[in-house]
Amino acid sequence: MCSACGFPTRPGHWTDAGADTAGDRIRLKLSRARVLAKILTPYGFTAHAPGQVPGFTLSSFTGKTVIVPDLEALWDAAAQQIGAPIDPLDPRFTGDA
Repeated sequence: MCSACGFPTRPGHWTDAGADTAGDRIRLKLSRARVLAKILTPYGFTAHAPGQVPGFTLSSFTGKTVIVPDLEALWDAAAQQIGAPIDPLDPRFTGDA
């Protein structure tokens, strides 16, 4: 259990595949946060990967902030706040439009 946030430690997440060291995992997490920022901004959200807690923080432009343990929880929390699912594979984000 993380003493800072209360989330249980996880044995690893599939998005960390290929990360051999803690530094690799942090770099991947920060890279994901940059991509999330591009996807979530049109929906009125920001996502950060703070180093002091596991997971991500999801903030709305109204000021509501939640800490989520992984990407699945982030998508669920964002969809719950706006009342509709967010499709991260939407063509406007993938460049296929």
